[in-house]
Amino acid sequence: MIGIVCEYNPFHNGHAYHITRAGQALGADEGVVCVMSGDFVQRGEPAVYSKFARAEAACRCGADLVIELPLPWCLSSAEGFARGAVGLLGSIGVQHLAFGSETGETADLDALARALLRPETQSEIRSLLAESPNLSYAAARQAVMERRLGEAGKRLAEPNNILGVEYIKAIYDLHLDMEPLAIRREGSEHDGEGAPGKRSASELRGFLKRGGSIRGEVPAKALSVYENERRLGRELRDRSVLETAILSRLRLFDEAYFGSLPDALEGLGTRIWQAVRREASYDGILAASRTKRYPLARIRRLCLCACLGVHSGMAEGTPPYARVLAANARGREILRERGAKAALPFVTKPAAVRELGREAERLFTLGADAHDFYALAYTSLEERRPGADWRTGPRILES
Repeated sequence: MIGIVCEYNPFHNGHAYHITRAGQALGADEGVVCVMSGDFVQRGEPAVYSKFARAEAACRCGADLVIELPLPWCLSSAEGFARGAVGLLGSIGVQHLAFGSETGETADLDALARALLRPETQSEIRSLLAESPNLSYAAARQAVMERRLGEAGKRLAEPNNILGVEYIKAIYDLHLDMEPLAIRREGSEHDGEGAPGKRSASELRGFLKRGGSIRGEVPAKALSVYENERRLGRELRDRSVLETAILSRLRLFDEAYFGSLPDALEGLGTRIWQAVRREASYDGILAASRTKRYPLARIRRLCLCACLGVHSGMAEGTPPYARVLAANARGREILRERGAKAALPFVTKPAAVRELGREAERLFTLGADAHDFYALAYTSLEERRPGADWRTGPRILES
């Protein structure tokens, strides 16, 4: 099986190309299993479409089975995000991990991952951070790796390469029998501008926010899913529609609560709490909390963690179950074949999570409550009803 870690926010032509290239490189008869972020993504924002819609779009455009990465790992650092997702794939027996990168050079990324796993490398990074208070961890890591590996260290300046290195680190750290494959990205750079038909996900989100169309930028089968979501009032074009809900929650919490958030180190939790007590808008809170050491995405993740009840330690280890969001015919075959062999259970009926123990139920409930929060952005009042995550099964494609 081919494993892919994704967010598909939204699924576009580049994602379809990536799945096709992975099949060409590893065997077209291999099933494609995706681990995908839920309603909130690693950049610390709500997704444009719900996890169910994005999973269905993926299964209509090349993926066979999509499972959900639970919320604490979605809102974790690149390292935690990668460990949770790769751990899920490894637990269900995926042998190949295909991921996009700016270079497509697996060997370079593998060398970086191996070097970063060495204790002496981490010690050198910590020393550099102590010497330079305004230096971010990412900048310190790159500087150390350039010293150690020369030109290869510069790969860590590019976001997809960074994630690729974290995926490979997770394979080694979790002792998985899994082969990584870097596939060179085509089209626009991450958060950059691209030619028509080769736009990045961030460009497409910008089009949607401005009321534009993404026709021609996404596969036709994916577009039909998105258009149906719009008709049903389940499209979130602008995350600002959740601003009042976010502010109302952030203002409820005391300083100690912010200190309990994941990675709220060196007084960062206090800094965010002070901004919450002072600023009138969410953007104001983000700007006031940001520093040279702590980038905006980290602040956004911490704010969402505060809103959604994600605390330090929740993303340790790997998820305890694999919740199925969508599957086609081949995906159902994978479920039947792997169901008895996988190292952790597949969840296709939400109520079944209650049979997996208190911690699994608590984790599922956290994600279900987050979905209720996300649904407040829907234009349809009917679709805003709470409890939808407990009532919704996988989107199963018949062909």
